[in-house]
Amino acid sequence: MQFAFSANAFQPYDQLETVEILADIGYDGVELLLGASHLHPADTGQADIAAVENVLDDTGLEISNCNAFMMTAEGFQHPSYVETDPRYRQQRIDYTHESLRLADAIGADSISIQPGGPVPADRSYEWAMETFRESMRSIVQIAEPLDVDVLIEPEPDLLIETTDQYLDIADRVDSEAVGCNFDAGHLFCVGEDPAEAVGRVVDQTPHYHVEDIPADRTHEHTQLGDGAMDIDGFLEAVAETGYDGFVTVELYPYQETAAETAREAYEYLDEHGWI
Repeated sequence: MQFAFSANAFQPYDQLETVEILADIGYDGVELLLGASHLHPADTGQADIAAVENVLDDTGLEISNCNAFMMTAEGFQHPSYVETDPRYRQQRIDYTHESLRLADAIGADSISIQPGGPVPADRSYEWAMETFRESMRSIVQIAEPLDVDVLIEPEPDLLIETTDQYLDIADRVDSEAVGCNFDAGHLFCVGEDPAEAVGRVVDQTPHYHVEDIPADRTHEHTQLGDGAMDIDGFLEAVAETGYDGFVTVELYPYQETAAETAREAYEYLDEHGWI
């Protein structure tokens, strides 16, 4: 397998400088951020795309995935795919459409998206699932002809938290363009064993996230080795499947020390024999 680092930790940096730093550290790839302070579809033009392509060519880094989760830098869970106001909900859908087109223009294979969003207090879980399904129907109509995968990323406290819930929504949408962005830390937070969970969705997982998580399973992305997860056990389970794609380290809370944090994560992987 190959290792990348997510640009969402590098929001204080320019996206081109981010790629250069990660290449200098030794990573194989970068997860580009399609939102917040980086490549937001609303203000990314052809010159920006060409600049990203050039820096990737110059450094030899590949795109592991495009993170289309952070529509905005603050309060990024809203608007979601399950807002009660259809016009507000449509803003997230439109952003996803444009993210797919941008990912295609950059040459990426996938985008990862919010798993529905927070369930509105006055609506049922089933209502939210069906609303998310309807949102996804619109999204896959764009994704399928572009041949860019839409990877739903289970996350604590949002509509889709577990592998079983992911499989449920994937079955409801029923599109080859839909896959799982398997975030090991997120699944650990909700009580799953990431190593055991790998096999449940292996056929639908073209990309993985890894970070550490504290012993109390609080949803707090923590530097590799500083939490309670069995990271080696998780990576061994992925390796046993024959996976040769990207595992992306995602440590977005470390924006003040992004470069140092990325280097320390790389050193951890190197010391543990993964690089």
